[in-house]
Amino acid sequence: MAMMTIESISKNFGGLQVLEGISFSIEDGQKVAIIGPNGAGKTTLFNVLGGQLPASGGSIRFMDQDITRLPPNRRLHLGLARSFQINSLFPKLTLIDNMLLALHAARYPHFRFFRSMTSRRDLYSRAEALMGSIGLLEMRDSPVSSLSYGDQRLLEVAFGLASEPRLLILDEPTAGLSTAEAVDFENKIRQLLGDATLLFCAHDMDLVFNLAERILVLYYGRLIAEGSPDDIKANPRVKEIYLGDEEG
Repeated sequence: MAMMTIESISKNFGGLQVLEGISFSIEDGQKVAIIGPNGAGKTTLFNVLGGQLPASGGSIRFMDQDITRLPPNRRLHLGLARSFQINSLFPKLTLIDNMLLALHAARYPHFRFFRSMTSRRDLYSRAEALMGSIGLLEMRDSPVSSLSYGDQRLLEVAFGLASEPRLLILDEPTAGLSTAEAVDFENKIRQLLGDATLLFCAHDMDLVFNLAERILVLYYGRLIAEGSPDDIKANPRVKEIYLGDEEG
């Protein structure tokens, strides 16, 4: 049974059709990439899947439950987490405080103002484990602003995994990284993700072809191709509109 099933999703902004008839499914443990030139509708699709935007038509089922109309916080607590193209960290707070906030939001939806965070030893243990997995535990008491941009992106992925989601959605995780940072990011994210189910979009073709088991190609709001990395590399239409001269 598929973990997530998307059926005929569409999204309109007034008279502008951004997504049209999008259908696909994601199996447990799969690493799935969505590629397409700028303006293809990738971020809009992720916003619809995450609940940041309502779908204009179609349905989304997650863990055999209809989540089409659920808000983002309800989707998170069902096990669907996402990160954004622009990071959403608190730069003046320390790494440990950022991670504790993410873990608290994921595990305890009703914040208790008069309970000390130090009483949540489970949160501290999980926060330290996540920071250790990306090699940042020694900087636990440093402000996020002291990290390189690449490490900030890794920390945000760790944020997404804080809730131990069934599915993690990443929007352009290597955006703004240098080539060397992107290679380091790819090596670390493999270890961090493990067997987690992943849906991501990226313009970094090395990341896409190295990490994804299945690739979907979006073009002007429609899915035009789907298959393994080798299938996509050999697809003449994909090469013409995206992997060739028109790459955006």
